[in-house]
Amino acid sequence: MSALVAFGLGKRYDDVDALVDFEAECSEGELVALVGHNGSGKSTLLRLAAGLLDPTDGSITVHGAQAGTPDARAELSFIPDEPVLYEDLSVNEHIEYIGRLHGVEDWPERADELLERLELAERADDLPVRFSRGLRQKTALVLGLVRPFSVLVVDEPFVGLDPSGQRTLTELLVEIAGSGACVLVATHQLELLDHADRCIGLRNGATVFDGPVDHAAVRALLG
Repeated sequence: MSALVAFGLGKRYDDVDALVDFEAECSEGELVALVGHNGSGKSTLLRLAAGLLDPTDGSITVHGAQAGTPDARAELSFIPDEPVLYEDLSVNEHIEYIGRLHGVEDWPERADELLERLELAERADDLPVRFSRGLRQKTALVLGLVRPFSVLVVDEPFVGLDPSGQRTLTELLVEIAGSGACVLVATHQLELLDHADRCIGLRNGATVFDGPVDHAAVRALLG
């Protein structure tokens, strides 16, 4: 069943086309890698899916609901490339806020597992705004994964993570897709391609390939 559907999707800034006539259907249980150079349209696509941008053309839906509507937001968790954190809340306080906001009854148990796996448990009472880039990224990952969702959209999540964190994140993404969620990840981390079900390549806002992972095509695109 399709979880995320884009049809004729486009986004224009003044005279610049950031995304042009993008079409794709991403299914439940599918791990999709989105690749391309900076400025290729990856982040624009993800922000359109999250409802943070309005399309200039076409449409994008989450389980049939227009992106950005309450029904779509309830189904989709978006983790941006730059963590968004409150200055005066600890990691645990951030987690409690997100858990209660989304009505998650077992958020302490969910959070404890994520904190342990991402090696963040010992810093859970600290203010994440004072963390390194990698620790802030881990905090954002916990916050994005502790809430309920059926579609996960992640923008460059491997940036700043140490090798252990990268391995753990890859495991989490594979597990989440395996549990039935649709997972769309914009990344330059080519190791993820070994685990992805599908790869979409973008160049200058246009789709250049969409299908099974083809390492040669990805290298040519990013070379």
